[in-house]
Amino acid sequence: MEYRNLGRTGLKVSALSFGSWVTFKTQLDTGLAAECLSAARDAGVNFFDNAEGYAAGESERIMGAAIQDLGWERNSYVISTKLYWGIHDEINMKNTLNRKYLMQAIDGSLDRFGLDFVDLVFCHRPDPSTPLEETVWAMSDMISQGKALYWGTSEWSGAEIMAAWAIADKHHLHKPLFDQTQYNLLWRDRVENEYARLYDEIGLGLTTWSPLSSGLLTGKYLDGIPEGSRATLEGYEWLKSTLTDPVRNAKVAKFKAVADDIDASLAQLALAWCVRNPNVSTVITGASTPEQVAENMSALDILDRLTPEIMERLDIISVFG
Repeated sequence: MEYRNLGRTGLKVSALSFGSWVTFKTQLDTGLAAECLSAARDAGVNFFDNAEGYAAGESERIMGAAIQDLGWERNSYVISTKLYWGIHDEINMKNTLNRKYLMQAIDGSLDRFGLDFVDLVFCHRPDPSTPLEETVWAMSDMISQGKALYWGTSEWSGAEIMAAWAIADKHHLHKPLFDQTQYNLLWRDRVENEYARLYDEIGLGLTTWSPLSSGLLTGKYLDGIPEGSRATLEGYEWLKSTLTDPVRNAKVAKFKAVADDIDASLAQLALAWCVRNPNVSTVITGASTPEQVAENMSALDILDRLTPEIMERLDIISVFG
């Protein structure tokens, strides 16, 4: 396993990490979650991603219980949560980044995890209805209170991140240091273009999600939606149009041909391609079985097969189809 600094921080995270979106509670109970966490840990993963909004808080509860069952020392892993959507159907407690919500939401997350602090906390989406200065102060206070060690954003625009950073800099507050954004062979613009200046200007780190584009880049949707796949789960019907899109699947078929040429699975190729970007601190993977965890981790074994010629072929397919 390779370990990379999270942006300009001194914190090192594994190049491949493990997240709980979709799987925890929806597909995994505490026992199976522990098996997957253990498999990831055995492969060298030290960063485990979560969010308050995943399964309405149950994902945090399951991850916390599984880690407790595994007996991991707190100093041996990095864990995150993300705040914005809320789990209470009350005014001021959902779809917001106001101070009241943030201060109560982090306490709820810590209680569900069974932890005194999380290492990373993200503002899960921007909130145009709350003054940005209010959010920045609240997040900085969260760090000062020891409830989290670092804070960042998720799917914020480059301009929003820069504005928050400038407010924190002006008032000598804890700054947003990283973003969690989607990045894969089919979704590249934000990481490669919109954020381009921020890597040097503020040292922005990235914890990227959906490296397999919700499973599309495994190739399993080339012939339709298989039973038991993510698109068949209750609440994920919105994925069907993306996963069956003929234009995207035409590109996937071409990516599959490249993977075959280097004796790799399409999933390995897609994950390794994300890892190759030096601005990406960690690529968050997901799995519903320990075997899937092992398959994902094996992407590191093919990094040297991504020669300049292979990378150029992938770029041409990605951009032009």
